Amino acid sequence: METYTQSLSDTKEMAGSNAKFVPADLIDSTFKSQYIDLISAPLGSSILSFSDEWFAAATNLITPTPPVRKPGVFTHAGAWYDGWETRRHNQEPADWVVIRLGVASGKIAGVEIDTAFFNGNHAPEIAIEGTFSTDGDEVKKKAYSGWEVVLSKQKCGPSQRHAWLLEKLSDKPYTHVRLLMFPDGGIARFRLYGVAVPVFPESAEEIFELSAAVMGGVAISCSDQHFGTKDNLLLPGRGKDMGDGWETKRTRGPHVDWAIVRLGAKGEVDHIVIDTAHFRGNFPQKIQVFAGEFEQDPKHDDTDWVEILEPQKSGPDKEHEYREELKDVKGKKYTHMKLIIIPDGGVKRFRVFGKRI
Repeated sequence: METYTQSLSDTKEMAGSNAKFVPADLIDSTFKSQYIDLISAPLGSSILSFSDEWFAAATNLITPTPPVRKPGVFTHAGAWYDGWETRRHNQEPADWVVIRLGVASGKIAGVEIDTAFFNGNHAPEIAIEGTFSTDGDEVKKKAYSGWEVVLSKQKCGPSQRHAWLLEKLSDKPYTHVRLLMFPDGGIARFRLYGVAVPVFPESAEEIFELSAAVMGGVAISCSDQHFGTKDNLLLPGRGKDMGDGWETKRTRGPHVDWAIVRLGAKGEVDHIVIDTAHFRGNFPQKIQVFAGEFEQDPKHDDTDWVEILEPQKSGPDKEHEYREELKDVKGKKYTHMKLIIIPDGGVKRFRVFGKRI
């Protein structure tokens, strides 16, 4: 069986330019309207194993919120850091973390490594490997031999966001990735951008969540996301507070905010759930939904949008289900949905249920 050290040697040999560097100010626009973070903790991702986490825990890598700093705060191991930090003087070629994707599997488009607040103790270089496996216990072992290079070795600098766009979306889907840090140091956040490769129901008549991020749904654009991002709308569960929903800034006078979702599969809509969990004094006054069948991602003012839910009065901290209220959905196939909130506010989840057509 191939050893751990041999695998790292292969990574070194393959190091080259298999990706394009993305400047920090272009990271969000490059990835966040087309892809999801396949290893975000709220999506269900998990840390399976790691080489070391002496100074700061590996679980911090997949925290969805930006890293924070606490100057002067110390733990028994040393200064407190919001990230993953290993001991000095690693005797192996690299430290590593094995992560299970939060989706059944996913194809990878790019990688982000944030070394925020790690300065003088940051990771000098990184690489990413991937594998497809149904055996998580085997993957997390040090001697697992199924890894292949996703992103060859790349240099990192102190306290900054780094990102790389792969030459193309990976040909094959992966279930697990391994982050390699040469030789040791600290990383605040790790993002793995790509598309979910879902496992659809066998029966074409089965109702499932067409919009879910784990089924390939993507929130592609919105009017505003001042307090909470549009991407949160498609996550599993009901979240833990207002911070993991979509929330726009306060407005004055007549106004509407909107978010557009590309469904994971074209389908016929059966019902819609709009959840305002944790939004108690800042929920939208009304909610409206439009749908459309598009070859390419539409603009919010595209003339082909069809209203399927007339404005409905909303309420605080509640799941609102709409079934009988829907119109123009029977026998119709749609690829995109547009959620409108009137005039502004916060929504935790936007769930569109239906069957594939």
